[in-house]
Amino acid sequence: MNILFITATRIGDAVLSSGLLARLVERHPGAKITIACGAPAAPLFSEVPGLRRVIVVRKRPAKLHWLRLWSDCVGRRWDLVVDLRRSALAWFLRAGERRLPPKSDATTHRVALLGRTLGLEPPPAPRLWTAPRHEDAAARLLPGGRPVLALAPTANWPAKIWPADRFAELARRLAAPGARLAGAAVAVTGGKEEDALARPVLDAVPAGQGIDLIGLDLLTTYAVLRRCALFVGNDSGLMHLAAAAGAPTLGLFGPTRDLHYAPWGPRGAVLRTEESVDDLIGAAGFDHKTAESLMGSLTVEAVERAALALTRRCAEADDGREAAGSR
Repeated sequence: MNILFITATRIGDAVLSSGLLARLVERHPGAKITIACGAPAAPLFSEVPGLRRVIVVRKRPAKLHWLRLWSDCVGRRWDLVVDLRRSALAWFLRAGERRLPPKSDATTHRVALLGRTLGLEPPPAPRLWTAPRHEDAAARLLPGGRPVLALAPTANWPAKIWPADRFAELARRLAAPGARLAGAAVAVTGGKEEDALARPVLDAVPAGQGIDLIGLDLLTTYAVLRRCALFVGNDSGLMHLAAAAGAPTLGLFGPTRDLHYAPWGPRGAVLRTEESVDDLIGAAGFDHKTAESLMGSLTVEAVERAALALTRRCAEADDGREAAGSR
């Protein structure tokens, strides 16, 4: 069976689509899967079972990237085409079945919306696949016997970024003697092109306490996050990666809609700015590419309280599962 899975350009949306892909893998054992996605997201899919090929879609003028993708796919007959981009491409390929998600609406989380592509309720949670080399690298990076606090102080546009000095102060408080994560190592994440945003947070961590994950490949980062006691980050692809990994994930939101993009799953939580999205971006002339941070009303104290509440909730849930399993 040949399956073409067309997903997102950006990391976060691609992660959110991974649960749907996992369901296809489970439903069709032995299927050969071709994935089309943007360059930033492509490394997420290198270990998908049954993977035939990852086609990197690079944006071109006049939407000519769709013509290029068509030329890459037209020579094969597809048993199933799942096009999460809702393009016309699926209708110009030989396919036994075509599936597209419904249009987004004002009240539906992206994962739930994608689940409707295959009529899945509840929708499948995001998940990724790693190889032993990713797990081994993660184990080497992390200290034994200490909890790990992961921070992602970056995002794809400045207005979403909580100030770096507040991330550093949060780490100091959460890992202080007697605190919930006393003595924790602090892992700072970010893409290799985001070093200038992430490095100040890492540099503020006391010597011997920081772990540099800046520029680390995505699947090793995913393996690291699976081992973390807590993740705190801006609304970003790394936030969704942490939630998919099962880490207690606190997402910080301001000028973006958490209703659509909150960390998915029972181990996720959201803390919003005092202002609504409309309050923050409703001003005439707002440009997300140039606007400075709009996250200023989120205090360190508020984020600390939310982080502690999340870790307690997750610990209680884990204890409850352990107690139920011992009966």
